[in-house]
Amino acid sequence: MTLILEKKELGPNLKSFTLLSPLISRKTKPGQFVVLRVSEKGERIPLTIADSDPEKGTIKIVFQEVGKTTKQLGGLRKGEKIIDLIGPLGQPSDIRYFGVVAIVAGGVGIAEAYPIARALRMAGNRVVTILGARSKDLLIMLEEISGVSDEFFIVTDDGSSGRKGVATDQLKELLERGRGIDRVVAIGPAIMMKVVSELTKKYNVATVASLNPIMIDATGMCGACRVSVGGETKFTCVDGPEFDAHKVDFDLLLSRLGMYKDREQISDHKCRLENI
Repeated sequence: MTLILEKKELGPNLKSFTLLSPLISRKTKPGQFVVLRVSEKGERIPLTIADSDPEKGTIKIVFQEVGKTTKQLGGLRKGEKIIDLIGPLGQPSDIRYFGVVAIVAGGVGIAEAYPIARALRMAGNRVVTILGARSKDLLIMLEEISGVSDEFFIVTDDGSSGRKGVATDQLKELLERGRGIDRVVAIGPAIMMKVVSELTKKYNVATVASLNPIMIDATGMCGACRVSVGGETKFTCVDGPEFDAHKVDFDLLLSRLGMYKDREQISDHKCRLENI
């Protein structure tokens, strides 16, 4: 069982936990994730490792309460324990010198962007970070990410912070101005990553996307997280989560992500008969 050392409210239904996990903290690398269970009969859910501190033996996870399990997780308090936690899982991000790397992150994907941006900058790259969210109150970890970025942009749907629009608007402007970008890393909602991929393909800029399909066992055995990359079936849990964005079948990914939305809503339903 894993102890919750710290709990923070980052925004509406957005929370972060600092967990005591010495073994995972020593082994984890940027881009990897963990899988956890809140209760003995609960489902397994993947969450990105947003930060780690090997000296303290801790890792940080950030999540949004969108379904039954994440709401149960968000209900835990400091000092309580998570029944199961395994990791680090997945292939680490490709961290080496590329030149200028643009990181485009949206939603909870912003948390995943932080360790990747930090590692890329330490490898000598110039890091251009573009963060997108629906509104100001959904932007997270701004101080941390801006501190490891050479250029930093914020875009919100409603214009409550930074530029009004979507994250890809800022990326498009940079590319149209002839801004030299050698690599793009897209992290966030699947539709956002699809648009990023279509945009960078026009400019022949190498792009990787951190995919987020439904995942169960995270060992490559169940096949639930399968995605099509370059016409080949890949398993995100063991082959990813990062893939060449220009080869990803995003339409298939989007279709699979919506397969169980109705069942999730049913499982999250709370009986209100007592109010009748």
